[in-house]
Amino acid sequence: MGAVAFFAGLLLFVMGLGKWQETGSAAWLFGSLGFLLVLVVVSLIPENGKGGKKG
Repeated sequence: MGAVAFFAGLLLFVMGLGKWQETGSAAWLFGSLGFLLVLVVVSLIPENGKGGKKG
C-alpha cells in the first residue's frame, strides 16, 4: 500500500468519525473503527510478498 492510499484511508476514517458525531449512530463508530483496523492490517502486509521465490 502506498503512502497516498494510506492517507486517503485515514481521511475516510476521520470522515466516518465525523458522520458518527453528526448522527450519534453506533454503526458509524464501529464501521469506522473496523475500517481503521483493516487499513492498519493491509498497510502492514509487505508489497513484495506476493508469494513464490524470486530468482
